[in-house]
Amino acid sequence: MDLIKKIKDIQQLPKVDIEFKNYNTKTIEAFKTVYKLFNKRHRLIVFKNKSVGVALIDLAAHKDFDTYIKSINGKNSAAYYSRKAAKRNYTFKEINRNDYINDIYEINTSTEVRQGQKMSDKYLTKVEQYNNEPAYKYFGVLDENNKLVSYCNVGFYGEFALIAVLLGHKQHLNNGVMYFMITNLIAEIYDKSYKKGYKYVMYDTFFGASKGLQQFKKKLGFAPYKVNWKWGK
Repeated sequence: MDLIKKIKDIQQLPKVDIEFKNYNTKTIEAFKTVYKLFNKRHRLIVFKNKSVGVALIDLAAHKDFDTYIKSINGKNSAAYYSRKAAKRNYTFKEINRNDYINDIYEINTSTEVRQGQKMSDKYLTKVEQYNNEPAYKYFGVLDENNKLVSYCNVGFYGEFALIAVLLGHKQHLNNGVMYFMITNLIAEIYDKSYKKGYKYVMYDTFFGASKGLQQFKKKLGFAPYKVNWKWGK
């Protein structure tokens, strides 16, 4: 019965076309890499790798950021926890990761298990120098002492922004820093990218994510879609 329900749920998902576009000579190879990854056949063979249950926020579904934040407001909501972090003097900004080498390592190693899975070795090894990836920007949440307590790596691919890495220090999670990060990121995208043709914010998929991570995404307004990834200009 569970399998039948899942198949029905998949059939009922809204469908959208999303283009990789507005690349240049500096970013085109990065665009191609992600485009090929998303269109690669999934291990289940039936689907492409990132085509079913894709977690998206449809920016056009809200008039502006204020409308978006109202849509995720209420008791124990994403907006509530974001305000909680703001009241505790956390701040959000675009960062250079090389300014926070030690803080990032401390975040990565603050817990051995996240969402029921052990942290991979690549996060447990300290990076001495970060190289900026084409098409990417990096954002952070800092505490009142300007210590980085959460960071997020975001790829910008013409019609959508991809949240590729999102991690927070275990000791700060209960203060709402992850909700604060994403709501401020959405505000940044509405302010600087929406008018440039960005239509969606993506945070991986719902299928395969733990119940806790699925709930986190739902609270922030992400919903599952079927996506046809297209190559634009």
